[in-house]
Order: sequence, then structure tokens, then C-alpha cells
Amino acid sequence: MAKQKRENYAVIGLGQFGSAICQSLVEAKQEVLAIDIDEDKVNEFTNLVTRAVIADAQDEDTMKELELGSFDHVFISIGQNIQASIMATLLSKELGAQDVICKAENESHARVLEKIGADQIVRPERDMARRIVFHHLQPNIVNYLMLNNQVTMAEIKVDNPNFVGKSLDELAVRNKYHINIIAINSDGKVNLSPDANDRLKANDLISVVGYTTDVNQFNADAQSSAMTD
Repeated sequence: MAKQKRENYAVIGLGQFGSAICQSLVEAKQEVLAIDIDEDKVNEFTNLVTRAVIADAQDEDTMKELELGSFDHVFISIGQNIQASIMATLLSKELGAQDVICKAENESHARVLEKIGADQIVRPERDMARRIVFHHLQPNIVNYLMLNNQVTMAEIKVDNPNFVGKSLDELAVRNKYHINIIAINSDGKVNLSPDANDRLKANDLISVVGYTTDVNQFNADAQSSAMTD
């Protein structure tokens, strides 16, 4: 198995989101610089991350001393201080950081971050709410990942009798739904190269990727209450 690439990360803001980012990166054995203006928060990470620093991320000289622009990835996870978040993002980009991931508090904040060059913007509370609602409305979708605003990857449980025993060719999945099946998990055995002759069993988990509307349509038809032509 190939070793995971080791990169260096800076995490600015050690609230709930930033703390979780730090812990996940450490568990993945990555090098982490943790930054916060609050001494107590920094002290919690002194023995956990590669380096923990008490600093104001709005101070350009301090960020230069920390060589922020040299990091592979910079997470801006400052909480309710939107001005500090914006300034930290702006400084990170000006100092040469190539991949700046920012937490936004609201839509206006997100728009500003996008305009000043943030490479990725996340809104954890909104995204979690959407995930919960999605799972409630689509109970057959075991896991899903929105790759962008239009494309979704999902793992869908098949329990429609009209699907069971049919081959992918017979179901004409690609032609009818315009999605790609990238894996089939059947009784715990994962087939990463499914072909047209593979037949589905009840409760198989099918990993698919496609436009979100097409994935949702396939999911609806794959449920036991659905009817097929």
C-alpha cells in the first residue's frame, strides 16, 4: 500500500472547527502549525501538533515570521470575528499560500472570501444540516459526497425487486440514468470494476457518480416502492 503523502498545514483559529481539523490532521500524521490569539486554546495543542503559536493572524509581520506562505495548505477557521477571518485569508494569499481553505459564517462572508481569493469555502453548520435533511429524505443513500454544485457521488442500497437479479446491462443504468457505477458492495465484498454482466442482489450497495438530479432519480427507482419500465 502506498504511503500517505506527508504535507504541512497551518490552522488559524482553534475553536471547535479548527480543533477538529488539527486533531484529524495529527491522526493522519501530518505536520501542523496551530495558531490562535487565545493562549489557553494554544496551550491545549502544544503537545499535540508540530508547533502551536499564540499570534494575531491579522499581523502581517508575524505571519511573515511564521512563513505562512510556505505551507501546502492553510485553514482559516476563525469563528465569529469575520474581519479577522477576512484579513487572515487576504494575508495568506498575499504571502503566497497556494491552498487556502476558509470557514464562512454566512453567505455574505463566503462571497467576500471568494472575492479575495479563498481556494475553498466551507460552512460546516449549513453543510451538516443539508446532510441530515438529505439522509432523511433519501434513506436508501448510505453515503454521499457532493463533488460540486451539480455532481454527486453516492452509495445507494438496492432493495427494489425489479432491480434484483438484473444485470447492469439489462437495467441500462448508464443510458437511462446517465450515471456511472464505480463499485458494487455485495455481502461485504467490493467489486471495484463492475461490468455490464454483473447482476445485483438484494441490499447490494452501489457506488455511483453523476449529476445530482440523475443520482436522485436512480436512488428513487432503486427503492422497494419504486416501479421500473
